Amino acid sequence: VQLQAFGGGVVQAGGSLRLSCATSGDTFSGYVVGWFRQAPGKEREFVAAIRWNSRITFYKDSVQGRFTLSKDNSQNMVYLQMNSLKPEDTAVYYCAADRGVISSTIRNNRAYGHWGRGTLVTVSS
Repeated sequence: VQLQAFGGGVVQAGGSLRLSCATSGDTFSGYVVGWFRQAPGKEREFVAAIRWNSRITFYKDSVQGRFTLSKDNSQNMVYLQMNSLKPEDTAVYYCAADRGVISSTIRNNRAYGHWGRGTLVTVSS
């Protein structure tokens, strides 16, 4: 399984970015694809996740209503649309995936065995 996150950049507060996670190496049926972020000096934290089959989504409370997950099966891509960005959203964003992640652990980075390289998002005030 290979994952690659891209689409980061520098944006002013209130702006938008769309991150993409390219997936390959498996059919991804039964997988969960998650997004995590890590700000300087802080631990990696959950942002959002989507179940591949059902498209059920999960969000961190602070991004609910601002961030939206979607996926394109034909392209094997997962997208994280980020609107109304805030300086506190500044971080390196990672996509991760694993099969059979249960809801009680979906926000735990240890539940994911496959990780892509991160992409840096910088939100200026």
